[in-house]
Amino acid sequence: MARLAQTAGLTDVQREILSTVRDFVDKEIIPVATELEHRDEYPQQIVDGLKELGLFGLMIPEEYGGLGESLLTYALCVEEIARGWMSVSGIINTHFIVAYMLKQHGTQEQREYFLPRMAAGEVRGAFSMSEPALGSDVSAITSKAVKDGEEYVLNGQKMWLTNGGTSTLVAVLVKSDEGHPEGTAPHKSMTTFLVEKEPGFGEVRPGLTIPGKIDKMGYKGVDTTELIMDDLRIPANRVLGGTTGRGFYQMMDGVEVGRVNVAARGCGVAQRAFELGVSYAQQRHTFGKQIAQHQAIQFKLAEMATKVEAAHAMMVNAARKKDSGERNDLEAGMAKYLASEYCKEVVEDAFRIHGGYGFSKEYEIERLYREAPMLLIGEGTAEIQKMIIGRRLLEEYRLQG
Repeated sequence: MARLAQTAGLTDVQREILSTVRDFVDKEIIPVATELEHRDEYPQQIVDGLKELGLFGLMIPEEYGGLGESLLTYALCVEEIARGWMSVSGIINTHFIVAYMLKQHGTQEQREYFLPRMAAGEVRGAFSMSEPALGSDVSAITSKAVKDGEEYVLNGQKMWLTNGGTSTLVAVLVKSDEGHPEGTAPHKSMTTFLVEKEPGFGEVRPGLTIPGKIDKMGYKGVDTTELIMDDLRIPANRVLGGTTGRGFYQMMDGVEVGRVNVAARGCGVAQRAFELGVSYAQQRHTFGKQIAQHQAIQFKLAEMATKVEAAHAMMVNAARKKDSGERNDLEAGMAKYLASEYCKEVVEDAFRIHGGYGFSKEYEIERLYREAPMLLIGEGTAEIQKMIIGRRLLEEYRLQG
């Protein structure tokens, strides 16, 4: 049979793109990923290769210099990249979300100014919602923008900013009371600002500081940071879409496609864990035969492969639903929830198959074991996904009368 997680109905162009990405992953990412991850080193050479492949403009329309591909194509590319090293998929994910938000919600001037340079990888995107005192409760943000003539003055502290140091454009969600009287619902008084900055750490533009990298258990290489705004002045033409009060909806639209991305990452990491597990099971011998010949190991391999297939199918379904123009929050929530949970379980089973060697940093599965937990919380925890799923199901199955 073919390898796991095949996708039916792809065009010749999609298959060619995926083949190119897979070859790049096998040759340029997998051989160096564990070494770079252990050093927590930014994979600049890999990123440069992705720029040459055009992946930073994969979903940006052709009129702005991108490839104009679908969310499905992008998600399948992310799956392949995460199979090599999940951190690399994180580098392009936040960039993709900002480009998507600009394409869907930006003014014509904003699209013409940013998208061609984003497609070329010259401008690199990041987005920021979370704050130190809150997690999933986005409506509780306290960062604020105050109108001052033709500018806004932003103050506040943001948290968990992926690509905070390496990015040059950050979409930042803050409260903006201008035009929204007291008592307005919190989600109707939020605005997304497009904040340009220099790459690096420290004060990256007047009023904006990126303190440094947060030291993490896994998901290394990619920089995760705080963002501090202290009287940061932003011109009014950098309000995403040109109108205040729409930021919450813009961000949620971006996060919705981001959840498909996280599901794809879970699929990719799970695929790699299965590959490592099934390979090791055929190399290791106990009691006079390969451990792959022991029924207990075959049961694990069967369960792992089934979970890889199921997660991939749900991820593909969520991406195709979004590409069709339909609402996909239910499908995206289900895909993100299932893929991240199954990823954790497949990685743990592969870890168990490796036995004591899985605990050694010489083996790749050790890195995957530290990376998988991030997917349980990224783009909304499992509990948040279940809330979304439950509410949507009640909408669909509401009793009449």
